[in-house]
Amino acid sequence: MTVTELAVAQAVVAPSPTLASAIVVLPTYNEAGNIGAILNALLAVDERIDVVVVDDSSPDGTAAIADAVAGEHPGRVHVLRRPAKSGLGSAYRSGFTWATRQGYELIVQMDADGSHPTDRLPAMLDLAETRVADLVVGSRYIPGGRTEGWPLHRRLLSRAANTYARSVLGLALHDPTGGFKVWRAAALSVADPIATTTDGYGFQVELAVAAERRGLRVIETPITFTDRTIGESKMTSGIAVEAVRKLWALRRRGLRLRPGAPALSVATPGLGAVPRIHSSWVGPEAEKGGPRG
Repeated sequence: MTVTELAVAQAVVAPSPTLASAIVVLPTYNEAGNIGAILNALLAVDERIDVVVVDDSSPDGTAAIADAVAGEHPGRVHVLRRPAKSGLGSAYRSGFTWATRQGYELIVQMDADGSHPTDRLPAMLDLAETRVADLVVGSRYIPGGRTEGWPLHRRLLSRAANTYARSVLGLALHDPTGGFKVWRAAALSVADPIATTTDGYGFQVELAVAAERRGLRVIETPITFTDRTIGESKMTSGIAVEAVRKLWALRRRGLRLRPGAPALSVATPGLGAVPRIHSSWVGPEAEKGGPRG
């Protein structure tokens, strides 16, 4: 963790007067057109949720809009300002450290551009809160998951990237590049995001490797990922190249899963077997039914 990340993470913020058990960490850069809507949607969807916006000094005034929403919802929205644009991984390291210090039980990763469906969060929180899983991943690439608004070439590129990452690193997770996740705070500490080194979107893969390598119980649940309609994507060719290089760096460092590690089960939509396997997937109908077995 850099000096800047540590300083932001240690920022003094008044304790939340709410009874929230979950905190959504929202990294932002130039999301003025989206931040108000996503904050209001998150606050309305589940009373267990607080939000911390980690803003990299957006020149479009994103942080000021977040402050205004925070003023309307005292204690439920927090804003961490960083001095400059430093990358997605760096923003999450700051946000995770701050959230952990506040004592939240569940910590959520989510995009601020509206791509991730807020209405799926309550069910994902339930799976983590009941200790069925250490990590719940909203997945585009299991039965029931999909993307909307992307042209064919981008859908193919995303699928290829996920397949490539799974092959190089031996991952069971079907959507290792995805950024919609609910962690139990204790499990996130085991995955140790502060030890990650990637600043771009490769951070998602690096953290997925750590979760599987350290034996966390992972469940994937299907989501519909919708392309942003406001603002510009932060993905660049440089970020993509960094992510590819990181895959091979992780493999060279010995973080490829050991041969014989439990495989992902896609044959058990119920939850009864989850505690006995490394990871699984679960559909919405099983979420409603709760743990069985």
